[in-house]
Amino acid sequence: MKTTLLPLSFVLALGLFISACSTKNTDELYNLSASEWYKQIITDLQKKDLEKADNHYNSMASEHAADPLLEPVLLILASAHTSEEEYQLANFYLDEYSKKFGNSKNLDYIRYLKIKAKFDSFAQPNRNQALMLESIEEISTFLKNEPNPQYNLLTQTMLTKFNLANYYLEESIARLYQKTGRDESYMFYKEKLENSDFHNTEMIEPKLPWYRRLFE
Repeated sequence: MKTTLLPLSFVLALGLFISACSTKNTDELYNLSASEWYKQIITDLQKKDLEKADNHYNSMASEHAADPLLEPVLLILASAHTSEEEYQLANFYLDEYSKKFGNSKNLDYIRYLKIKAKFDSFAQPNRNQALMLESIEEISTFLKNEPNPQYNLLTQTMLTKFNLANYYLEESIARLYQKTGRDESYMFYKEKLENSDFHNTEMIEPKLPWYRRLFE
């Protein structure tokens, strides 16, 4: 039997819709004005309750699909989820922003925000190499295809930091392979490091809290 995989944005939207339905039963919030929904979402965020904020956004968007207050709400929710390192939800809200309010004047800004959301989600210096490499590719494409002086310096700085972080991670992997006697894998990473632009560059290694060093 063939299995069909649903797009991530659809799954997230469906999850928010289902959660919002259950929230109506418990919170009994419905038929509010757009400004009332806006104030409720801000209150949820002030209480650090992102789940309720998501549910109330979904209700607001259902009841006031074209209201201009949705524009700042989407950016606020994207920022809130980025702060909590919830990249997928942050990206979902930025995609929603792009669909509802995107135009030729702000598309560069939206793409920049999506890149920044990924960058901000890397609170740990040696986690999720796949997402790191994906971010490097995305930023490189952004700089090449959509040069914008307003964002070039910021995105170039992010790219440099991502490349440095990836170099440090591959250096750590190489040391681990060397220590465990996996010579073939060690030589593969050793060659990559020697061909890197950062080879022989003095670097300050990222510092980990003592309680995380035990598990890294």
